[in-house]
Amino acid sequence: MFTQVSVWAYVCLMSNSYKEENQLNFEADHLMDLPSNNHQLDVEEKQCMSKELEKQVVDPKEEEKSKNEEEDMQNDVIFPVHSIDNGNGKRYDIMVSDSNLLSEHLGRDISIHCLLRLSRSDYGSIAAINKSFRSLIRSGELYKLRRKAGIVEHWVYFSSEALKWEAFDPNRNRWIHLPKMTCDACFSLADRESLAVGTELLVFGKELMDPIIHKYSLLTNMWSVGNMMNTPRCLFGSASLGEIAILAGGCDPCGNILSSAELYNADTGNWKTLPNMNKARKMCSSVFMDGKFYVLGGIAADKKTQLTCGEEFDMKTKKWREIPNMFPVRTGVFETPPSFGSPPLIAVVKNVLYAADYGQQKVKKYDKDNNSWVIIGSFPEQATSMNGWGLAFRACGDHLLFLGGPVIHGAIMMEINAWIPNEGEPQWNRLAGNQSGGFVHN
Repeated sequence: MFTQVSVWAYVCLMSNSYKEENQLNFEADHLMDLPSNNHQLDVEEKQCMSKELEKQVVDPKEEEKSKNEEEDMQNDVIFPVHSIDNGNGKRYDIMVSDSNLLSEHLGRDISIHCLLRLSRSDYGSIAAINKSFRSLIRSGELYKLRRKAGIVEHWVYFSSEALKWEAFDPNRNRWIHLPKMTCDACFSLADRESLAVGTELLVFGKELMDPIIHKYSLLTNMWSVGNMMNTPRCLFGSASLGEIAILAGGCDPCGNILSSAELYNADTGNWKTLPNMNKARKMCSSVFMDGKFYVLGGIAADKKTQLTCGEEFDMKTKKWREIPNMFPVRTGVFETPPSFGSPPLIAVVKNVLYAADYGQQKVKKYDKDNNSWVIIGSFPEQATSMNGWGLAFRACGDHLLFLGGPVIHGAIMMEINAWIPNEGEPQWNRLAGNQSGGFVHN
C-alpha cells in the first residue's frame, strides 16, 4: 500500500515519464481549476518535502488536529485511511489537509496524467492524501478522462453469498471486498440479476413489496437505491458498453414474459425505453459485439419453448433484426424442462463471441459468416456446475474467465481460470482461488 511519501515520490516519477513521452494532451476546460506549474523538482527540494511530510505524520502535536479533521471528513472519506506506527504503539492517520500539495508543485495536468496511469486499486490511497484528489476521484472526472484517453481497466465482480460481493483485479491478482448490502430477507431469497456499467454495479431484485435496484458506486464505495426501470423485470438479458447498458426481455412482477427493452445511462442514472424485440423471452443472455447489442436464447412467451434464434439491435438505426438458429438448443436440454437450465453462458473478446456448453463441457466459438458454432476446446478441469448454475463464464479485457471451482471435502472452492483466445485450443491458467465459496450466484 502507498504511504503519503511513496505516493508523492511515485507521482514525481510519473511526471518525469510524462515529460519524456508527452503522449496525452488535455483540453483546457479540464485544466482550469488549478494553475499549471510544470517545473522539475530538484533533489534538495524533494528531500525537504519528504522530511516535511514525515514530520507531519509523526509529530504528536498534530494528533489532535488529525482527529478533528477525521471527524469533520468522516462522511467524505470514501476509502480506508492508511496509517503508520510512530514507534510508541500509537498510529497516526496519513491525511494531509487541503493543501493541494502535489498539484501545487507538479501542476494539475501532470498530476492528472499520473493518476490516469495508476491502477484504480491505488485510488483509495490517493483519495486519502488531500481533499483535492479525493474530490477528483469522487466526482468521477478521473474516470471520464480515463475513458476519453482510452485507458481501460477490467475487473470482475461476483457474489457467491447472497448479500456479499467481491471484486477481482486480474492485473494484480487482488481480491477486493465490497461493503455488505443492506436489504431485507426477501431480497436475498428472490431472483437477482446484476450488471456492471460505468462506475456502478447494479443488483436487481425484489424486496417485500416492490422490485428494487441496489447500486454500488465505485466512486463512493457505498451502496444506495438506484432509479427504477420503466418496466420492472427479472430474468432478463443485459450487457454494458462503457457508461451505457441495455436490458432486454425477462418477466414482469406478474410473471408475463416481455419483449421490451431499456437503455440505462450510468452518467445520468436515467432509463430510456427502446423498441420491442421481435420475440418475447426470459432467461436469455446478452452481449455487445461490433458495436451492436445481441440477445441469445431464452424461453418463449408460452413458457415452454426453448428459443434458438438471436436478435441484434443496431444502436444507430434503433431497429431489431432476428437471426434464426443463432443459438441452437443445448445438448440434453430436452431431458429436463427448459427452465431448469441456466441462461446461455456467453462472452465476447475482441468482437468474437464464445459460449460455454455446460452439457458437453466444451467451449465454442461463433462463426459470424456461417451463423454456426465450432468447438475449440474443453472447460477447465475445476469448472463444475448444476445445469449451468453456479458457474460464471465472462470476458474480462482480453481474457475469457471461468469462475467457480471443484468440490473439496464437501465444500465448493472458488477458482478463477483464464485464457487469452488465440487460434489454438484453450490453455486455462489458474489465476487465483480462495475459500469464500465457489457457487457463483451473480
